[in-house]
Amino acid sequence: MRAIVILPLVMFALIAGFFAWALFSRNDASILPSALIDQPAPAMKLEPLLAELPGLDVAALKGEVVLVNIFASWCPPCQVEHPVFMKLAQQKAVPIYGINYKDKPEAAKAWLQRLGNPYAGIGVDPLGRNAIEWGNYGVPETFVLDKQGRIRHRFVGPVTEDAWRDTLLPIVQKLRQ
Repeated sequence: MRAIVILPLVMFALIAGFFAWALFSRNDASILPSALIDQPAPAMKLEPLLAELPGLDVAALKGEVVLVNIFASWCPPCQVEHPVFMKLAQQKAVPIYGINYKDKPEAAKAWLQRLGNPYAGIGVDPLGRNAIEWGNYGVPETFVLDKQGRIRHRFVGPVTEDAWRDTLLPIVQKLRQ
C-alpha cells in the first residue's frame, strides 16, 4: 500500500529534477550541432527574389568571407536582426546573402521595401527544401562561409549587435587573415 503512495512521488521528483536540470544547466540553446561545419556549403543556385539583384549561387560566393542568412517576412526574430544587417551593409562590413524561406514573394518584397535591403543577393526557397540542405531548423539562421565556400560557423536566432560584435565579427576577421 505504501508503494502506491511513494512511487508517484518518486516519479514526480525524478521528472521535476530532469526539467530543473534542463532549465538551469549552462548549455547555450542557440548552439545547435551541425555536421556541415568545415564542409562546403550546399551547392545550389536559387532564383532571385528581386529583379535588380542576383539570386543565391553558392559557387559564386567563393573568394570572400560572406554571411548567408535564412529569413522570412513572417518571422518576428528576423525583424529584430534586420537593423543589424542594414548597419553591416551600410558599413560594408561583410557581404550578406539571403535565402527567403517559405515566404510569399510579394510579402518578402514589401518587407524589404519597408525595412530596407541589406542583401547582396537573395534566393527564394518557397518550400524550404533548400534550407534543409543547410541543416536549417527554422528562421532566422545565419552561416559564415570562408573564402573557399565552406561553412565555418552557424548562428541560430536573431543576430543582435552583441552577437555580431562578440561572436560573428571575430570569426569573420579571423577568416579574412
